[in-house]
Amino acid sequence: MNPKIRRAGRIAIVPTVGAVLALAAVAPANASSHREAPLISQDPVADNTDVYAFVSPDKPGHVNLIADFIPFEDPAGGPNFYRFGDDVLYRINIDNNGDAVPDITYDFRFQTQIMNPNTFLYATGPITSLNDPNYNLRQTYSMTRSEHGAMQWTVSGLPVPPNNVGPVSTPNYDQLAQSAVRLSKYGVRSFAGQRDDPFFVDVGSIFDLGQLRPFKQAYAPAPSSQPVRGKDGLGGYNVNSIAIQVPMSAVTKDGQMVSGPKASNAVIGVWSTTYRRQTRVLSTTGGAPMNSGNWVQVSRLGSPLINEVVIPLKDKDVWNSSQPSDDGQFAEYVLDPELGHLISALYSGVKTPPAPRNDLVAIFLTGISGLTMPPNVTPAEELRLNLGVPATPTAKASPLGVLGGDLAGFPNGRRLADDVTDIELRAVAGGTPFTPKYNVSPNNDLGDGVNYNDKQFMSHFPYVATPWQGYQDTHGTPGSTMTIPIKP
Repeated sequence: MNPKIRRAGRIAIVPTVGAVLALAAVAPANASSHREAPLISQDPVADNTDVYAFVSPDKPGHVNLIADFIPFEDPAGGPNFYRFGDDVLYRINIDNNGDAVPDITYDFRFQTQIMNPNTFLYATGPITSLNDPNYNLRQTYSMTRSEHGAMQWTVSGLPVPPNNVGPVSTPNYDQLAQSAVRLSKYGVRSFAGQRDDPFFVDVGSIFDLGQLRPFKQAYAPAPSSQPVRGKDGLGGYNVNSIAIQVPMSAVTKDGQMVSGPKASNAVIGVWSTTYRRQTRVLSTTGGAPMNSGNWVQVSRLGSPLINEVVIPLKDKDVWNSSQPSDDGQFAEYVLDPELGHLISALYSGVKTPPAPRNDLVAIFLTGISGLTMPPNVTPAEELRLNLGVPATPTAKASPLGVLGGDLAGFPNGRRLADDVTDIELRAVAGGTPFTPKYNVSPNNDLGDGVNYNDKQFMSHFPYVATPWQGYQDTHGTPGSTMTIPIKP
């Protein structure tokens, strides 16, 4: 099969590769998407940051879908700590037949209640349970499943745990947050609340014109023999996560379990979207804004590297409002990515493949033949997952996913611990078997020097690590020493 993508009279032929090559090849997808477009950067409550999709390592026959929102949450960000938007519709989309149209959606709507409006406090005392009256500004949410646009069921009144304020306000936080995990009568396990940002990347170096710290040192006039590490720019920050765990049969195109990786129902595509009402009217008396009109898509995230470093500024907001079925309009940016030219300009020893980059199109828009390409695929940007590939035991999992010989990892979906930044950088440089001429050092050694998250992930649902605590904020610096006189 040779799917075609048409853009301004230009046709890109997507390569069909053999199974062995397909399972060894990777290309860029799924980096973080923090503040990736002009409009959504001004609306963090509705801003998708990351999407994850992976087979449950501890619950066979189930798949986990996680969407994160609100980038760069400072744990000490009070007194009005972070929460989901009551005026935002959050959605997880699933395409289970490869036609670039969502077949199943899970919608999430939030409602905030202030228990005591006559105080500025988020917690009026220690919060020891989700029903504790000291939990002053609390949220609940509803979860709605639809199939082919028709609503199937809704559950409501699901609790959101508080932010991890500190040891006095939120003692025993792990237990408190875990009590917010709910299993509905429809077999869906869900969680919505604050977590540690699971993405790890040297944001500071990458957006300083791609100055990767290890390689900047290696290419310096007098390189050091000492290894140089990157700095996790997201370390110590939190996000708000929506996580669901569902039986595989609930998301496949035929409603059946998956028999193996070659089954016709094995591959699904996943992405998340957020919506706001078309009209917003501000109150002149300080009341809540009035929202009306149709829902308008304001953010979209499947493989966010496209919008973050592939799509140019003039089209970034267009991308966020577009549908996967219309992704042919952006094909030229994938076929000749600016990032590839930047890498070659910065590091003289790295020569990247010339356009057209059909190797990148295979991952971004079609999936890889023999692994993540569904039958009769319509080219579209989705995070594609083969449900028939069993989860790799954590102790044997490679952070480089398929590139590291671990078929259960990125780009076959995305696990929390997958080091997608290093994979993406090497792929843009051509350091994969798709482009064997360029699959040499230093192209296939590129990396940002950040190889793991700042916190250990959980071994059970919702898997994302406990959020950083406000009282132990890691972003502050010690102040001057002060001696407090003690009264006799």
